[in-house]
Amino acid sequence: MAPITAQGKESLAAGLVAERDAQCPGLLTLTIDRIDDLNRLTPEALASLGSTAERLREDRSVNVVLVTGAGREYFSMGILNPAIRASYSKDEIVTLVRNANRTFDAVEALPQLVIAAINGTALAGGVELSLACDLRYAAAHASMTMPEATWGGFPGAGAPVRLPVIVGRARALELICTGRTIDAAEMERLGIVQGVFASASFSQDVSSVARRIAESGPLAVRGAKRIVSARQDPGFKAARELSDALRTALEWSHDVDEGIAAHKEQRKPRFVGR
Repeated sequence: MAPITAQGKESLAAGLVAERDAQCPGLLTLTIDRIDDLNRLTPEALASLGSTAERLREDRSVNVVLVTGAGREYFSMGILNPAIRASYSKDEIVTLVRNANRTFDAVEALPQLVIAAINGTALAGGVELSLACDLRYAAAHASMTMPEATWGGFPGAGAPVRLPVIVGRARALELICTGRTIDAAEMERLGIVQGVFASASFSQDVSSVARRIAESGPLAVRGAKRIVSARQDPGFKAARELSDALRTALEWSHDVDEGIAAHKEQRKPRFVGR
Protein backbone atom coordinates (compact mmCIF):
# COMPACT_ATOMS: atom_id res chain seq x y z
CA MET A 1 0.00 0.00 0.00
CA ALA A 2 1.43 3.38 -1.02
CA PRO A 3 2.49 5.67 1.83
CA ILE A 4 0.70 8.93 2.45
CA THR A 5 2.40 11.81 0.65
CA ALA A 6 6.19 11.57 0.70
CA GLN A 7 6.44 15.36 0.62
CA GLY A 8 4.15 18.37 0.40
CA LYS A 9 0.36 18.07 0.49
CA GLU A 10 -1.99 15.35 -0.68
CA SER A 11 -5.73 15.97 -1.00
CA LEU A 12 -7.55 12.88 0.14
CA ALA A 13 -11.26 12.13 -0.28
CA ALA A 14 -14.09 14.14 1.30
CA GLY A 15 -12.11 17.19 2.40
CA LEU A 16 -9.25 15.48 4.22
CA VAL A 17 -5.77 16.87 3.50
CA ALA A 18 -2.46 15.18 4.40
CA GLU A 19 0.77 17.14 4.65
CA ARG A 20 4.25 15.89 5.42
CA ASP A 21 6.23 18.28 7.64
CA ALA A 22 9.10 19.86 5.68
CA GLN A 23 11.27 20.17 8.81
CA CYS A 24 10.46 16.72 10.16
CA PRO A 25 9.44 14.02 7.64
CA GLY A 26 8.31 11.73 10.47
CA LEU A 27 5.41 14.11 11.22
CA LEU A 28 2.24 13.95 9.13
CA THR A 29 -0.64 16.41 9.60
CA LEU A 30 -4.20 15.41 8.70
CA THR A 31 -6.53 18.39 8.33
CA ILE A 32 -10.32 18.21 8.15
CA ASP A 33 -10.70 20.87 5.48
CA ARG A 34 -14.44 21.46 5.29
CA ILE A 35 -14.64 25.05 6.52
CA ASP A 36 -17.93 25.77 4.74
CA ASP A 37 -19.49 22.85 6.65
CA LEU A 38 -17.81 23.64 10.01
CA ASN A 39 -15.35 20.78 9.41
CA ARG A 40 -18.18 18.28 9.78
CA LEU A 41 -17.38 14.58 9.74
CA THR A 42 -19.73 13.47 6.98
CA PRO A 43 -20.10 9.76 6.21
CA GLU A 44 -17.68 10.29 3.34
CA ALA A 45 -15.18 12.11 5.58
CA LEU A 46 -15.34 9.29 8.13
CA ALA A 47 -14.72 6.75 5.37
CA SER A 48 -11.75 8.81 4.14
CA LEU A 49 -10.33 9.03 7.66
CA GLY A 50 -10.76 5.28 8.09
CA SER A 51 -8.99 4.42 4.82
CA THR A 52 -6.21 6.88 5.69
CA ALA A 53 -5.71 5.14 9.04
CA GLU A 54 -5.48 1.84 7.15
CA ARG A 55 -2.71 3.28 4.95
CA LEU A 56 -0.86 4.77 7.91
CA ARG A 57 -0.89 1.56 9.93
CA GLU A 58 1.92 0.04 7.85
CA ASP A 59 3.76 3.31 7.14
CA ARG A 60 7.00 3.21 9.11
CA SER A 61 8.13 6.56 7.74
CA VAL A 62 5.55 8.32 9.93
CA ASN A 63 6.16 8.52 13.68
CA VAL A 64 3.52 11.11 14.68
CA VAL A 65 0.12 11.96 13.18
CA LEU A 66 -1.29 15.41 13.96
CA VAL A 67 -5.08 15.78 13.46
CA THR A 68 -6.63 19.24 13.22
CA GLY A 69 -9.35 21.30 11.56
CA ALA A 70 -8.97 23.93 8.87
CA GLY A 71 -9.23 27.56 9.93
CA ARG A 72 -9.55 28.83 13.50
CA GLU A 73 -13.26 28.48 14.21
CA TYR A 74 -13.89 24.73 14.34
CA PHE A 75 -11.82 21.66 15.06
CA SER A 76 -14.94 19.75 14.01
CA MET A 77 -18.64 20.26 14.62
CA GLY A 78 -18.88 16.46 14.71
CA ILE A 79 -21.17 14.11 12.84
CA LEU A 80 -24.80 14.73 13.75
CA ASN A 81 -26.99 17.43 15.25
CA PRO A 82 -30.81 17.44 15.39
CA ALA A 83 -31.13 19.23 12.05
CA ILE A 84 -28.77 16.82 10.28
CA ARG A 85 -30.32 13.80 12.01
CA ALA A 86 -33.67 14.66 10.46
CA SER A 87 -32.25 13.90 7.00
CA TYR A 88 -31.36 10.31 7.98
CA SER A 89 -33.49 7.29 8.79
CA LYS A 90 -32.98 5.66 12.17
CA ASP A 91 -31.26 2.68 10.55
CA GLU A 92 -28.92 5.06 8.72
CA ILE A 93 -28.07 6.84 11.98
CA VAL A 94 -27.20 3.57 13.73
CA THR A 95 -25.02 2.57 10.78
CA LEU A 96 -23.32 5.98 10.74
CA VAL A 97 -22.55 5.90 14.47
CA ARG A 98 -21.13 2.38 14.22
CA ASN A 99 -18.98 3.46 11.26
CA ALA A 100 -17.73 6.38 13.36
CA ASN A 101 -16.85 3.96 16.15
CA ARG A 102 -14.84 1.80 13.77
CA THR A 103 -13.05 4.83 12.34
CA PHE A 104 -12.14 6.29 15.74
CA ASP A 105 -11.05 2.86 16.97
CA ALA A 106 -8.76 2.63 13.92
CA VAL A 107 -7.29 6.06 14.72
CA GLU A 108 -6.70 5.05 18.33
CA ALA A 109 -5.11 1.74 17.26
CA LEU A 110 -2.53 3.36 14.98
CA PRO A 111 1.02 2.41 16.00
CA GLN A 112 2.07 6.04 15.62
CA LEU A 113 1.41 8.60 18.33
CA VAL A 114 -1.69 10.59 17.34
CA ILE A 115 -2.11 14.19 18.51
CA ALA A 116 -5.31 16.24 18.28
CA ALA A 117 -4.62 19.95 17.68
CA ILE A 118 -7.93 21.47 18.82
CA ASN A 119 -7.82 24.73 16.90
CA GLY A 120 -11.36 25.88 17.67
CA THR A 121 -14.74 24.55 18.75
CA ALA A 122 -15.04 20.78 19.14
CA LEU A 123 -18.62 19.49 19.25
CA ALA A 124 -20.17 16.05 19.72
CA GLY A 125 -18.40 13.61 17.38
CA GLY A 126 -15.56 16.11 17.00
CA VAL A 127 -14.90 15.70 20.73
CA GLU A 128 -15.00 11.92 20.33
CA LEU A 129 -12.43 12.06 17.53
CA SER A 130 -10.12 14.08 19.79
CA LEU A 131 -10.59 11.56 22.62
CA ALA A 132 -9.46 8.76 20.28
CA CYS A 133 -6.13 10.57 19.90
CA ASP A 134 -3.25 9.90 22.30
CA LEU A 135 -2.53 13.53 23.16
CA ARG A 136 -4.56 16.71 22.84
CA TYR A 137 -3.53 20.37 22.75
CA ALA A 138 -5.91 23.33 22.53
CA ALA A 139 -5.75 26.88 21.24
CA ALA A 140 -6.62 29.45 23.92
CA HIS A 141 -9.94 30.24 22.22
CA ALA A 142 -10.98 26.60 21.78
CA SER A 143 -13.98 25.03 23.49
CA MET A 144 -15.49 21.58 23.81
CA THR A 145 -19.12 20.46 24.12
CA MET A 146 -20.90 17.10 24.13
CA PRO A 147 -24.54 18.27 23.79
CA GLU A 148 -26.14 14.90 23.01
CA ALA A 149 -27.92 14.53 26.38
CA THR A 150 -29.73 17.83 25.79
CA TRP A 151 -31.02 16.29 22.54
CA GLY A 152 -32.24 13.15 24.35
CA GLY A 153 -29.28 10.92 23.50
CA PHE A 154 -25.75 10.17 24.61
CA PRO A 155 -22.40 10.31 22.76
CA GLY A 156 -22.29 7.13 20.71
CA ALA A 157 -18.79 7.17 19.21
CA GLY A 158 -16.62 6.50 22.22
CA ALA A 159 -16.87 9.37 24.73
CA PRO A 160 -18.52 7.33 27.53
CA VAL A 161 -15.78 4.70 27.05
CA ARG A 162 -12.71 6.96 26.73
CA LEU A 163 -13.52 10.07 28.76
CA PRO A 164 -13.67 8.37 32.22
CA VAL A 165 -10.11 7.09 31.70
CA ILE A 166 -8.98 10.69 31.25
CA VAL A 167 -11.04 12.66 33.79
CA GLY A 168 -12.53 10.01 36.08
CA ARG A 169 -15.99 8.46 36.26
CA ALA A 170 -17.84 11.25 38.05
CA ARG A 171 -16.46 14.12 35.97
CA ALA A 172 -17.13 12.20 32.74
CA LEU A 173 -20.74 11.68 33.77
CA GLU A 174 -21.10 15.35 34.70
CA LEU A 175 -19.73 16.56 31.36
CA ILE A 176 -21.79 14.11 29.31
CA CYS A 177 -25.05 14.47 31.21
CA THR A 178 -25.09 18.27 31.49
CA GLY A 179 -23.90 18.88 27.93
CA ARG A 180 -22.11 21.99 29.18
CA THR A 181 -19.33 23.76 27.27
CA ILE A 182 -15.82 23.87 28.71
CA ASP A 183 -13.14 26.30 27.63
CA ALA A 184 -9.48 25.59 26.96
CA ALA A 185 -8.42 26.44 30.52
CA GLU A 186 -10.84 23.90 31.98
CA MET A 187 -9.83 21.32 29.42
CA GLU A 188 -6.27 21.67 30.69
CA ARG A 189 -7.29 21.65 34.36
CA LEU A 190 -9.23 18.41 33.86
CA GLY A 191 -6.37 16.79 31.95
CA ILE A 192 -8.32 16.51 28.70
CA VAL A 193 -5.60 18.49 26.96
CA GLN A 194 -1.91 18.37 27.77
CA GLY A 195 -1.40 22.05 27.07
CA VAL A 196 -2.98 25.29 25.88
CA PHE A 197 -1.21 27.59 23.44
CA ALA A 198 -1.88 31.17 22.37
CA SER A 199 -4.30 31.31 19.46
CA ALA A 200 -1.98 33.37 17.27
CA SER A 201 0.88 30.87 17.53
CA PHE A 202 -1.11 27.68 18.07
CA SER A 203 -0.17 25.91 14.85
CA GLN A 204 3.54 26.55 15.32
CA ASP A 205 3.52 25.66 19.02
CA VAL A 206 1.68 22.36 18.67
CA SER A 207 3.80 21.44 15.64
CA SER A 208 6.92 22.04 17.74
CA VAL A 209 5.71 19.50 20.32
CA ALA A 210 4.79 17.04 17.57
CA ARG A 211 8.21 17.39 15.91
CA ARG A 212 9.98 16.74 19.20
CA ILE A 213 8.08 13.47 19.59
CA ALA A 214 8.49 12.56 15.92
CA GLU A 215 12.25 12.96 16.21
CA SER A 216 12.39 10.48 19.11
CA GLY A 217 13.16 6.85 18.43
CA PRO A 218 10.26 5.17 16.58
CA LEU A 219 10.70 1.94 18.53
CA ALA A 220 10.54 3.91 21.79
CA VAL A 221 7.41 5.88 20.81
CA ARG A 222 5.55 2.89 19.38
CA GLY A 223 6.64 0.61 22.21
CA ALA A 224 5.51 3.04 24.90
CA LYS A 225 2.14 3.43 23.19
CA ARG A 226 1.66 -0.36 22.98
CA ILE A 227 2.44 -0.84 26.66
CA VAL A 228 0.15 1.96 27.83
CA SER A 229 -2.65 0.74 25.53
CA ALA A 230 -2.33 -2.84 26.79
CA ARG A 231 -2.70 -1.58 30.35
CA GLN A 232 -5.98 0.13 29.50
CA ASP A 233 -7.54 -2.53 27.25
CA PRO A 234 -9.51 -4.58 29.83
CA GLY A 235 -13.16 -3.57 29.79
CA PHE A 236 -12.98 -1.60 26.54
CA LYS A 237 -14.64 -4.27 24.39
CA ALA A 238 -17.54 -4.78 26.81
CA ALA A 239 -18.13 -1.03 27.11
CA ARG A 240 -18.07 -0.62 23.33
CA GLU A 241 -20.60 -3.46 22.85
CA LEU A 242 -22.90 -1.98 25.51
CA SER A 243 -22.68 1.43 23.85
CA ASP A 244 -23.70 -0.02 20.48
CA ALA A 245 -26.60 -1.96 22.00
CA LEU A 246 -27.94 1.00 23.96
CA ARG A 247 -27.51 3.28 20.97
CA THR A 248 -29.64 1.03 18.79
CA ALA A 249 -32.45 1.03 21.37
CA LEU A 250 -32.12 4.79 21.86
CA GLU A 251 -32.77 5.61 18.20
CA TRP A 252 -36.31 4.21 18.42
CA SER A 253 -37.14 5.97 21.70
CA HIS A 254 -39.71 8.71 22.28
CA ASP A 255 -37.04 10.93 23.84
CA VAL A 256 -34.86 11.05 20.73
CA ASP A 257 -37.85 12.02 18.59
CA GLU A 258 -38.82 14.64 21.19
CA GLY A 259 -35.29 16.06 21.27
CA ILE A 260 -35.25 16.50 17.50
CA ALA A 261 -38.73 18.06 17.50
CA ALA A 262 -37.87 20.46 20.34
CA HIS A 263 -34.71 21.60 18.58
CA LYS A 264 -36.64 22.22 15.36
CA GLU A 265 -39.38 24.12 17.20
CA GLN A 266 -36.86 26.03 19.38
CA ARG A 267 -38.43 24.97 22.66
CA LYS A 268 -37.36 23.07 25.75
CA PRO A 269 -37.72 19.30 25.26
CA ARG A 270 -40.14 17.28 27.41
CA PHE A 271 -38.33 14.00 28.01
CA VAL A 272 -40.20 11.07 29.56
CA GLY A 273 -37.48 8.42 29.79
CA ARG A 274 -38.79 6.01 27.17
